Amino acid sequence: MADRDSPWQRDGRNVEDLPDPFAAPLFGGAPTVKRRRWWQRAGSRPAATEAPSEAPSTTRLDRSQERWRQRDGDAYTASPPPPVSPPVEPSTSRRPWLRWGLMGLGALLLVTLLWLIFTAPLGRALEPLPNPAMLIVSSEGQPIARRGAIKEAPVEIAKLKPYTSGAFVAIEDRRFYRHWGIDPRAIGRAMVANFQAGGVRQGGSTLTQQLAKTSFLSSDRALKRKAQEVIIAFWLEGWLTKDEILSRYLSSVYFGDGVYGLRAASRHYFGKQPEQLTLAQSAMLAGLVQAPSRLAPTRNLAGARKRAALVLAAMRDTGAITPQQARAALAAPARPVRRTQKVPTGTYFADWMAPQAADAFETDFGEVKVVSTLDADLQRLASRAVGNAALGPGVQAALVAMRPDGRVVAMVGGRSYKESTFNRATQARRQPGSAFKLFVYLAALRSGYRPDSIVQDKAVTIDGWSPANNDGVFRGPVTMQQAFARSSNAATVRLSEEVGRAQVLRTARELGISTPLPDSPSVALGTAGVSLLELTSAYAAVASGRYPIKATGLPASPASAQTRNFTATLFGNGGGRLDEGRDWRPMLDLLWAAANEGTGRKAALATPTFGKTGTSQDNRDALFVGFAGDLVVGVWVGRDDNKSLGKKVSGGTIPAQIWRSFMAPALSIDGRSASALPAGYRVPRRAPGPNEPGEPIMDSIESWFERLSTVADTMLSEKR
Repeated sequence: MADRDSPWQRDGRNVEDLPDPFAAPLFGGAPTVKRRRWWQRAGSRPAATEAPSEAPSTTRLDRSQERWRQRDGDAYTASPPPPVSPPVEPSTSRRPWLRWGLMGLGALLLVTLLWLIFTAPLGRALEPLPNPAMLIVSSEGQPIARRGAIKEAPVEIAKLKPYTSGAFVAIEDRRFYRHWGIDPRAIGRAMVANFQAGGVRQGGSTLTQQLAKTSFLSSDRALKRKAQEVIIAFWLEGWLTKDEILSRYLSSVYFGDGVYGLRAASRHYFGKQPEQLTLAQSAMLAGLVQAPSRLAPTRNLAGARKRAALVLAAMRDTGAITPQQARAALAAPARPVRRTQKVPTGTYFADWMAPQAADAFETDFGEVKVVSTLDADLQRLASRAVGNAALGPGVQAALVAMRPDGRVVAMVGGRSYKESTFNRATQARRQPGSAFKLFVYLAALRSGYRPDSIVQDKAVTIDGWSPANNDGVFRGPVTMQQAFARSSNAATVRLSEEVGRAQVLRTARELGISTPLPDSPSVALGTAGVSLLELTSAYAAVASGRYPIKATGLPASPASAQTRNFTATLFGNGGGRLDEGRDWRPMLDLLWAAANEGTGRKAALATPTFGKTGTSQDNRDALFVGFAGDLVVGVWVGRDDNKSLGKKVSGGTIPAQIWRSFMAPALSIDGRSASALPAGYRVPRRAPGPNEPGEPIMDSIESWFERLSTVADTMLSEKR
């Protein structure tokens, strides 16, 4: 303070005139530091775009001080504002790759988890097979065929004897209880052994990896599949205990002979439950896992016992059993049970009806017993009729027999199932020839024709095509029944054109023919290929008076019949019935005339017989389809290479003879009357021709001899 200053002055100025150091400026002041936006940082925008900072405004007090300074000549200078610190820039040293890497890893783990949940459910190994084994039996209960693989209920490790599970661990994965899904030591050992052997001789897969492969993956040897196997192995090890993994493995591994799982293998090979296996039996089963098809004891007992000895040695080395137990098991090796009855794995009938059975039953453990419609005695007669036929080299034959409601009771698809499994009764599409005329004449009856209506058996040409009769003779005006019995081609084509091809094709469709049918004049003579099963089903529609008839190998249950009737009523797709007076009775008269007075005379029986012959172009196919009693039977003869059978073979020769040789004893065994015929229907009487006196008497004598032969065959088969 200056000497001349009083307590109320400062530097020669009164205190009241000095600025208040605690007062805020009225206007202006230090510029406000605003936080810069992201687009203003690190030179992301040119400086020109930034708004210039505003200079601090001058207050009234500042102007007053300036006037005092000028008046007193004092060199007073206002104190400058405090320095403003520059804005703090955020750190730009980020690592975006780390963030994206973590996100990618999380997404990969999520996808892998979802893939494991849907691809490798933990309980799949404990589920039954999607296509369980079926034991197909006849209507009498006789085994016909066994199809599919067998898998029984899962096993529990705690309930097995220690040496049973120990046998599999000793020979397949010694360090099973010490590794975590994969065994690097075993992988290295296998790589060295394979390198020394110059090929794949050992595998380094653990039991967990084997479970992953057999239950969730294919057997392809690819790097992708191996990586998936490792991932699933880690998944199983993370969620299941060791005993649970071993239980799933033993319950699903393949043991040969079409059996999966330890329970099924124990019952199949030794006839006992897995909890009752001996040490020798356990060792033999454990040895099968390496090569089940090659080492199955039912086919390679010596190889199975040799492998079992290796298993016993491994168990002894690992301490699972004592040396004394190993020697005792080697001294008394296991032996599989002997099966007295060997059921074939397939037949023509079993191959055809197996898909029907698979759709009718749900999957389950063990073997599903399926009762079929097949009649064992009728099947034996059908096989004998085809086997005894006078067929030349390379000539095949097929036969299918059914009830009028479509239940198939016998089926022969060829001369030998062992030589050829191709079913010519169901899979072949061959020309039916004149057997197709059934639909032409039924369409004519629906259009108002009668059996005694006159048709012209004269030459005709349509679109440049002229059909000829088989015997080359045109008979002029004939009745429709005569034309059908003699199988006149010219009269049939004329009738088809008069009725309309559309009506003929419609009739064929309604009676169950599903194969393509061309809209051409020759379709009336059976030039379109159809299966013998479909054609026989169409004749069954005439035998029963209702259509269509669907062939089946399973007996209809009351519930399914009610469902079918309800569906037919609701949707109107239940087919229909033949008009008894207009269609059914007249068509029966036509079929009776063809089988008894026409081209099918060699098939006629003492029992009322109805049927029609068929011969395709150049005698490539020969057929006879008809019914008698409660059986509808179709027979086909031909070559697989579609070559001609020769001029001497037609539908009225070998096929009619096979049909008759089957039907005569079959009707004697069956003992059923033609209950499906119209009530009160009177069968026409056959008048013997000039060269065949007393033929009905011969029919009776032949029927008696065939019946005695059938009884003898049945007795011999029962002794076998």
